[in-house]
Amino acid sequence: MLVEKTIDNKTLCYHCGDTLPQLPYHLEDKSFCCLGCQGVYKILSENNLCNYYDYNEVPGQTQKQPVGYFDYLDEPTIVADLVDYIDENNTVVTLYIPAIHCSSCIWLLENLHRINPAIRNSRIDFLKKTVNLSFKNKELSLRHVVEILASVGYEPLISLQDVVKKQQSDRSERKLVGKIAVAGFCFGNVMLLSFPDYFGLSKLESEFRMFFGWLNIAFSIPVVFYSGRDYFSSAYKNLKNKVLNLDFPLALGIAVMFIRTLTEVIADTGAGFADTLCGLVFFLLVGKWMQQRTYHHLSFERDYRSYFPVAVTVVLEDKTKTVPLAELVQGQRILIRNNEIIPADAILLKGEAEVDFSFVTGESLPVRKTLGEIVYAGGRQLAGAIELEVIKPVSQSYLTSLWNNEAFFTKKGKINTFSDTASKYFSILLLSIAFGSGLFWWSTQNDGGKAVASFTAVLIIACPCALALSSPFTLAAVLSIFDKNKFYLKSTAVVEELARINTFVFDKTGTITNPDIESIRFIGTINDAQYQMVHDLACNSGHPLSRELVKLINLKKIYPTDSYAEKTGRGISGRVNGHEVKLGSSAFIGLPLVNSPMNSVVHVMINGTYLGHFSFSQQWRSGFKDLILKLGKTSDLHLLSGDHSQDRQALVPFFPRTQQMHFQQSPHDKLNYVMRLQAAGRKIMMLGDGLNDAGALRQSNVGVAVTDNINNFSPDCDAILDGAAFQKLPLFLQQAKDAVTVIHMSFIISLTYNAVGLYFAVQGLLSPLIAAVLMPLSTVTIILFTSIATRIYAHKNKLL
Repeated sequence: MLVEKTIDNKTLCYHCGDTLPQLPYHLEDKSFCCLGCQGVYKILSENNLCNYYDYNEVPGQTQKQPVGYFDYLDEPTIVADLVDYIDENNTVVTLYIPAIHCSSCIWLLENLHRINPAIRNSRIDFLKKTVNLSFKNKELSLRHVVEILASVGYEPLISLQDVVKKQQSDRSERKLVGKIAVAGFCFGNVMLLSFPDYFGLSKLESEFRMFFGWLNIAFSIPVVFYSGRDYFSSAYKNLKNKVLNLDFPLALGIAVMFIRTLTEVIADTGAGFADTLCGLVFFLLVGKWMQQRTYHHLSFERDYRSYFPVAVTVVLEDKTKTVPLAELVQGQRILIRNNEIIPADAILLKGEAEVDFSFVTGESLPVRKTLGEIVYAGGRQLAGAIELEVIKPVSQSYLTSLWNNEAFFTKKGKINTFSDTASKYFSILLLSIAFGSGLFWWSTQNDGGKAVASFTAVLIIACPCALALSSPFTLAAVLSIFDKNKFYLKSTAVVEELARINTFVFDKTGTITNPDIESIRFIGTINDAQYQMVHDLACNSGHPLSRELVKLINLKKIYPTDSYAEKTGRGISGRVNGHEVKLGSSAFIGLPLVNSPMNSVVHVMINGTYLGHFSFSQQWRSGFKDLILKLGKTSDLHLLSGDHSQDRQALVPFFPRTQQMHFQQSPHDKLNYVMRLQAAGRKIMMLGDGLNDAGALRQSNVGVAVTDNINNFSPDCDAILDGAAFQKLPLFLQQAKDAVTVIHMSFIISLTYNAVGLYFAVQGLLSPLIAAVLMPLSTVTIILFTSIATRIYAHKNKLL
């Protein structure tokens, strides 16, 4: 369906919808926020693909970030590991593209052949955000395919983990869906064959009764021995471990229904319970499928390999060569460009290194390295290209050893859910009533037939189908609500653990601070023309402060820069519109000033005249103050930071107990701190974003990785929270508590139905018709109640 454009292209970018700068870029009659968005539109226009903009109002994503290097895709060994199939003429590859989000994306990616006919076809899996491409390898290489995707704004995410460990197979999910299909098919047919019994037509159609009975048994066999097999194996394993879980009464109920059906049909004494049996297994498997629901496009168990690049550039005498990271050996010389990750511990040989180690150590300020110093793996080079000599292979680097530290992989106990707790007592109570009923009829009435009938009837009618469905449907509904609000949980069981949290431990850098927004103010005197010159000079630099300055000044580049020079870590200079402009530290400018340690400062000098300086200071995430005030009313708050303590005073209003603020914490310090809190009986939620938080995130009851791009690398965790939803954390916690309330209420409803059924069962009067009515009625009631109640609570919590 085509969408009428309502976007105001005078203020918003035609491609991505971002706010336009003061001097936007123009092409035809369209306005764009950056050259990247303009470039994508130009490619689509030249290939008659502008229908891309008709299906959704703003289908594109911003192209302000530079496109990565793909020369490593010329390496045959890497290509061989990435592709799904290759022969003399054709190559098939599946690529993960995080930018896929709407119907326009699907339309464009399925029309890539119009950009290059060598692409035979492309097929999109929207849920997994993958595109399966088939192309002619004699006319097009994998590198060129990826470059085409990147040129239209759909750069694939390729990491070392993609090569070493293929995306997890969804075989188990397909197997479960197959079991549901078999159970659903058999359930429908058995219901059809049971209609004569429902309407009292058995006597009229007596010649068909035996035939229908045997057909019902035939349909029941695959349901019991294929679709329901997992319940028997689970019950057996748990009984061996002396554990009673919910699968035990379910398996018992399935077995009893099948045996009674078999007995009654063979003896021609009744129709049996084949319809109830097939319906029970079908609904249970649907609930199990919902319980196992997860996010195909997210990984909660990433390791260091998804952080490292796939390949690295090695310097060989007077030339460079791209080699797979696994082939990097000690003694090789490597080239690291601006904004690239250093993959191995190495010694700096050439260039000036300014390395961001915030992901590894939590330190927010870049670290400068001089020639001959060791630069540890995991840091990101921020300014200029450098050359290093590898002193340890990737597998023995500091980052890898930190990640593989055994202390970080302590066995995390299974989350104890309400269903697990209730099933222990439910199973004992069920068996007691069943044996009590059977013994009553056996001992007092001396009626063996009645005793067996009442014993089996209790096991059938009290089978906890509704109880088994209440948790999956409630928690799956909560996961759906959280998903819409950019909070992604590893499993449904995490919802119940969320409801128990009473202590919050925050990391600082990147978690409670906003990595993209800094406050900036100019102290001094500067006019608009000078602002323009500062902006145009800063556009030439890749330094974080230069990029931040360009973004915050928000002007279009007008003047070219001549005689540009950059002193890594100190400043930049050049001639802009005939004026000599310098930006940098006080030492670079030539002033006897000392930068404040509380923030970053960029001094400005034009034509030898000092104008003043820009002062940058880190900002807290939106809503952080309100979040802390709400959580602090009922919970204990702690701060663990790998950064220095320069922000201690600024954080005192948020963490009044200063003894619960700790700085310069190593990954082991954080892990041990969480363990001490747990030893004191606290239920911990740890919120972090980097490798230095990995151990604490894994150890805590609920580890939440906070990220501003859910497709970026994040450590092993129980949940991923988009930074845009950070302030909603108290709402998520309240929704989790309300979900537990819904589960308790549905349990009471389930018990009410069981009580009604038991009234007939203990008397041995349970007929197949009563069972056929009560079982689906209770199931439908539970499904409707949990779904509606969960949404009502979501509206109350302002999550819908």
